[in-house]
Amino acid sequence: MPPVVNGGVARNKPARTSKAMRREVPLERTRNIGIMAHIDAGKTTTTERVLFYTGMTYKVGEVHDGTAVMDWMAQEQERGITITSAATTCVWRDHRINIIDTPGHVDFTAEVERSLRVLDGAVAVFDAVGGVEPQSETVWRQADKYRVPRICFVNKMDRVGADFCGTLTQIREKLKANPVAVHLPLGTEEKFCGVIDLVRMKTLRYQDDTLGANPVLEEISTEHLDEAMSRREMLIEKVCEVNDQLLQKYLHGEAIGEEEIIATLRRRTIQSVHDEEVPFVPVFCGSAFKNKGVQPLIDGVVDYLPSPADVPPVTGSAPDGNDLLQRPAADDAPFSALAFKIMTDPYVGQLAFIRVYSGVIAAGATIYNPRLRRKERIGRLLKMHANKREEIQQMSAGDIAAVVGLKSVATGDTICDQHYPLVLEAMEFPTPVITLAIEPRTKADQEKLGQGLAKLTSEDPTFQVRTDDETGQVVISGMGELHLEIIVDRLHREFGVEATVGRPQVAYRETLTKASAAEGRYVKQTGGRGQYGHVSLRVAPGQPGDGFVFRNEVFGGSIPKEFIKPVEDGVRESITTGVLAGYPIEDVTVTLYDGSSHAVDSSELAFKIAGSMAFRDAARRAAPVLLEPVMRVEVVVPEVYMGDIIADLNGRRGKVSSMEARSGAQIVNARVPLAAMFGYATELRSRTQGRATYSMHFDCYEPVPRVVSEEIVARGAY
Repeated sequence: MPPVVNGGVARNKPARTSKAMRREVPLERTRNIGIMAHIDAGKTTTTERVLFYTGMTYKVGEVHDGTAVMDWMAQEQERGITITSAATTCVWRDHRINIIDTPGHVDFTAEVERSLRVLDGAVAVFDAVGGVEPQSETVWRQADKYRVPRICFVNKMDRVGADFCGTLTQIREKLKANPVAVHLPLGTEEKFCGVIDLVRMKTLRYQDDTLGANPVLEEISTEHLDEAMSRREMLIEKVCEVNDQLLQKYLHGEAIGEEEIIATLRRRTIQSVHDEEVPFVPVFCGSAFKNKGVQPLIDGVVDYLPSPADVPPVTGSAPDGNDLLQRPAADDAPFSALAFKIMTDPYVGQLAFIRVYSGVIAAGATIYNPRLRRKERIGRLLKMHANKREEIQQMSAGDIAAVVGLKSVATGDTICDQHYPLVLEAMEFPTPVITLAIEPRTKADQEKLGQGLAKLTSEDPTFQVRTDDETGQVVISGMGELHLEIIVDRLHREFGVEATVGRPQVAYRETLTKASAAEGRYVKQTGGRGQYGHVSLRVAPGQPGDGFVFRNEVFGGSIPKEFIKPVEDGVRESITTGVLAGYPIEDVTVTLYDGSSHAVDSSELAFKIAGSMAFRDAARRAAPVLLEPVMRVEVVVPEVYMGDIIADLNGRRGKVSSMEARSGAQIVNARVPLAAMFGYATELRSRTQGRATYSMHFDCYEPVPRVVSEEIVARGAY
């Protein structure tokens, strides 16, 4: 591993990118957080209440009414779901909190991925009835991946079947976390009226007539005192595990103060993602819709989640990749930032959302993009409040805002000081699993379709567009039916495109099951100089997730060095269209071990074609199989319909993995091929009189059964 070197500039020397002005809010009083959860757990409702109590909005927005500030897109308001992550800023206890509200639907998981990449902390919201649901597990793993400290909020405590302790157990068992309750619910279900604060040992009772704005602080009643004391003991034990001083106090029977508890909880929450096997998470409870428990949650964000100064310095590499560079979160360090989201705005053009990791940038400054080795000028800086914008003059370390004027910046690009170039780690996004053909209805629509698709592709890394070589159709790919439905709807509304859409198709893959070898010989004599390329290849199946691996084992110069890369390029091209039905080949190792060349006739093109021929020949001999995406499906269904639902899943080639009773309903977990899940929502509603719900997300690729595979191969590539 290359050595880590410092940022290359003295800490007290101002960055060259701009002249630093005085910060509005000190770095230590800044919080960059995301709200993440399963669909319908209450993320947007919670964010709306945060904005209301912090004075950013004068009335409470509701998701079901289409009045939520954060759900500003027409598609979001109509469907009552979050589609795109929305950023906003508020102030609480003299702290600036930058919030990103993320979608819960699996089709828009890229929004969560890129948000967590640039955030310092997160609030995980759970439905007190549903507990830890499938997408909660997905976003939790994403937070683990980027080592994001988090706190939990058990929402909907007023619903029938709400179970705070059960949700704590699920967080521990399903998410492999270390939760500690800092709150207890006061009352259950319809009698839920507030929370018991275990740190201060007080009760917060909320009044409905004031929209929960001024909760009443009371002593804990005798009815709840025993449980509160027991839970507080657990809290103190968790605190003492990492603080020897407090442990001594505890063992000697001395009282431990509120500030000591909060400071230790904060330190452990932040450090656990780096130092412990499982993240340590303080757990709050409440009902965002009923305006209960939200203010203590905002206090928890301030008390327990890190500022940019509390997290380790960001690490990147030099543009040549030889050295690792660190940038401290300081205004006097060289400027560095990551563009994590691109958005097309009808009024100002392309917006690039950036997180500043170090240094200061001002409107009109010049920045450097090391990926393109290009300098660009920043036009305007905008602080975003959902789809509303406020112009600002500068951004400092730890800030999140939008930039106007960066035309060539893409999602995941680093922008930095041209004198101190740095490349931050890029983001990885899942590959699309579903495709469909789209055709413009008129000639005028054709041009608009091209422009619209280009803009949407730049916005969404999980949305891909290609043209089918055989049919000439435009094929769009995404993460699910809803994802592509939203894309088509946006094309119509935002770009005025009238288009016809084909039936969704599954994004199959191919892979090899055994090793083989073949040679490719491309010889063409046309008078004068001809073409000559000759290669011998071995192919072997790789490990899942390895992708394409190319090895050169040619010795003795049988193939000149300048022709090795063309051979690899030829193989890479062949991999994109497999040998069974034209689908991409995954996880394959290709070894070039021999060949021959001609002093005059050999060329890069000849070896590229020879490499392609050899690979396709070897792949046909390596027992190729078709792979299909398999989804994890969770169905919540009343018990009376259980048999019907399980029979239907079995009929869709599904495998039921578990069944459990929860809150008067049955939870069926199964793994089902995506190809069999089209139209399942309608079928489920009709079989259960609309009483069942389901969620699904991508699990893995698995071999297709022989009968189905033969049918797909006979049909050919899409």
